[in-house]
Amino acid sequence: SSRIAHLRKNLHYTNIFVFVLGICSEIILKPKDISQEELLDLTAKLNQDSRVNGILVQLPLPDHIDERTVCNIVAPEKDVDGFHIINIGRLCLDQPSVIPATAAAVWEIIKRTGIQTFGKNVVVAGRSKNVGMPISMLLHTDGEHERPGGDATVTITHRYTPKEQLKIHTQLADIIIVAAGIPKLITADMVKEGAAVIDVGINHILDPLTGKTRLVGDVDFEEVKKKATFITPVPGGVGPMTVAMLLKNTLITAKKLIY
Repeated sequence: SSRIAHLRKNLHYTNIFVFVLGICSEIILKPKDISQEELLDLTAKLNQDSRVNGILVQLPLPDHIDERTVCNIVAPEKDVDGFHIINIGRLCLDQPSVIPATAAAVWEIIKRTGIQTFGKNVVVAGRSKNVGMPISMLLHTDGEHERPGGDATVTITHRYTPKEQLKIHTQLADIIIVAAGIPKLITADMVKEGAAVIDVGINHILDPLTGKTRLVGDVDFEEVKKKATFITPVPGGVGPMTVAMLLKNTLITAKKLIY
């Protein structure tokens, strides 16, 4: 399927970075009909292996496997995805934790490009526990806490937010972060002049000119970029930074900088 092909491409892309940085990695491929018990046993063995500094379980998992159970079996100190309930809890309490890579990527982009968050209005379109929620936590929390946040006023929207209401929120936003998985969810008329737009969306659409599928985000990039002071493209925007943050998390777990 196209999803599997995209996954393999991402794994290859990540492994290039891993090789260049000198991190030893191993991809353990299992059939999609693997039992939950077998997957949990495998993960538990990796937890106990002193040679393993980081563990990543590729999501989504097959329907017969409970994602939360698997994420929670990964040792928090080896959880490079930052999905264990302890890491999520520490993130919510503004304590040092392994931060989910995509959320960390968005936060890093904001800091490195000098986008101001203090007192600003931010809309996060998407409420997933692995992306939208941690991004919102990083942006709205106190900048003077143990794990500093962005001191922004954050509005979270989701699939049940009416489009007209979403538009009201985004037109007032200084920063718009989109992680909904809907092509062209954000159009130019929804963005105020000078806003910063960060597109986390990943969608495969059919290109009518070539007859092939291509990768796009959630933002109408060509039109929105005419109004935004900063905008990330898809591909080539948040994705590469996410890989970098994943490798940073691996370094954090290997050096035991948190646990």
